[in-house]
Amino acid sequence: EVQLQAYGGGLVQPGGSLRLSCAASGFTFDDYAFAWFRQAPGKEREGVSSISSGGGSTFYADSVKGRFTISRDNAKNTVYLQMNSLKPEDTAVYYCAAGYIATMQSMFMDYWGQGTQVTVSS
Repeated sequence: EVQLQAYGGGLVQPGGSLRLSCAASGFTFDDYAFAWFRQAPGKEREGVSSISSGGGSTFYADSVKGRFTISRDNAKNTVYLQMNSLKPEDTAVYYCAAGYIATMQSMFMDYWGQGTQVTVSS
């Protein structure tokens, strides 16, 4: 059974940091690229970041570039999203997804995890 378990969300003050994790199982982790998406209330889901299967290529949305860092540990079948300098506009449900292409376009994702809530507020 394919599973993507995202966790690490929570409430943080503006300027703070959080690290999201996505633990994968049920498929060959090393063969897949991963991406993080987010969806804020009343807004469309948007791609945040993606990473290639080997980890050598990473991509970021302009809104998070320089603040967020995506990484993966193939030995632990886990993908991470380190989020620094968080802003209220980063508040959303964050989802991890896996596909064969390192992209932030959701149509190319084969597997999705459940979301984890990130709230940035003072």
